Amino acid sequence: MAMILKSVGPGRGAYWVRDGLRLYLKRPLAFTALFVLFLFAALFIALVPLVGGVLQIMVVPLLSLGFMIASQSALLQGPVNPSQFIEPLRAAPAQRRDLLLLCLLYGLLVAASLWLSDLIADGGFSRGMDLMRRQNVPRAELDALLAERGLAAGALFGGLAITLITIPFWHAPALVHWGHQSALQALFSSTLAVWRCRGAFLVYSLTWMALFIGCGLASGLLFGLLGLGGVAPLLMLSAGLFFSTLFYVSLIFTFNDSFGMQ
Repeated sequence: MAMILKSVGPGRGAYWVRDGLRLYLKRPLAFTALFVLFLFAALFIALVPLVGGVLQIMVVPLLSLGFMIASQSALLQGPVNPSQFIEPLRAAPAQRRDLLLLCLLYGLLVAASLWLSDLIADGGFSRGMDLMRRQNVPRAELDALLAERGLAAGALFGGLAITLITIPFWHAPALVHWGHQSALQALFSSTLAVWRCRGAFLVYSLTWMALFIGCGLASGLLFGLLGLGGVAPLLMLSAGLFFSTLFYVSLIFTFNDSFGMQ
């Protein structure tokens, strides 16, 4: 079906988060189960020798599209179930090929940006991952790693690179699935749509940042006052699961406000 490119004001970005929360609260268990199922699948994919890490990244466009399909279904009072992750792969051969091409491109670009970030950081991120796998790491080792000059430069490069990669891929899977666009056309349309609604996406990003920081500060203060430091990691893990699921539920509203159907 034909898609009509639209634009919205900056304030709409905050409503995307609000509308995502409203929709999530209508089906909290179904949406959370959907995300947990994906996490388990991603863990198994990571076990594939040599290419497991890249394959893990490659399925992210399918995750976002699956959630958009599930969220759109929930908006229309339809079901929310795991089969919606593979629904796009049942489409016509041309659509399936373009979607898999997007997954491949995304995986290679993100993997390359992560490798370059670690290179700029002089291997700082790899050493950090090794420290995280160990138990009872001396505080001095962590402080020495964080004090390395290249770590900040690598993090800055990685953040900028991932952001630039995310823009063309933001709407691209949905444009292939619902708009029947080719992979390259979908990447171009997504970039144009994000640019036209850049104010709304900026507010959207700032709203998420405020939520994360506010939740972290409030939780830290509450745990400190009540002496619940021992359960803090478990509660923070639950909060991370909630916010991650909520983020993916909200994606459908960014798409619906950026494109109309003719």
